[in-house]
Amino acid sequence: MKHTIRAIFADSIAAKQQFLHDYSDALVGVVEAVIQTLQSGGKLLLFGNGGSAADAQHIAAEFVNRYLIDRPPLPAIALTTDTSALTSIANDYGVADLFAKQLRALGRPGDVAIALSTSGNSPNILRALDVCRELGIRTIGLTGGTGGAMAEKVDHLLCVSATRVTPRVQEVHILIGHTICELVDLALFSHKRDTL
Repeated sequence: MKHTIRAIFADSIAAKQQFLHDYSDALVGVVEAVIQTLQSGGKLLLFGNGGSAADAQHIAAEFVNRYLIDRPPLPAIALTTDTSALTSIANDYGVADLFAKQLRALGRPGDVAIALSTSGNSPNILRALDVCRELGIRTIGLTGGTGGAMAEKVDHLLCVSATRVTPRVQEVHILIGHTICELVDLALFSHKRDTL
């Protein structure tokens, strides 16, 4: 059992190190895009399926409430939390429209959409990214493996290329989300750092 535990940790660490090697510059660009959006009065719209839905909610909550420092709430919406909207859209139009319909209702030019899909091939994510392009919403894609179809549809790609194993990809995604939160806090509210 200890051997398996060590192997799981080693795989997770390797995926993080490979991501840092391949995408550290891209991550800087993502942080800059998020900062610019928030400074300009835009909001973040996050979405994904399953564990990625939970990650979308987690990161949105870090922005709306707080991350490490006491600071004003920042506008972020997880499109995975309104069960009435989700079930009515799925019932009336189909699962492929879950996020696209919400983006049409809530998204505006100047916003940033953060799409999470470990494969990069989820139909409802891809349809949502098409809507973002149509509406002039900048897009950030968190994915894994080859990046899937998402890789060609986003403005900023953050791909955990070292693995296609869903849990390992998601472990890197949450670290990416936390890194974005921390750097946004530092950029916008460094004067509040002493409240830690």
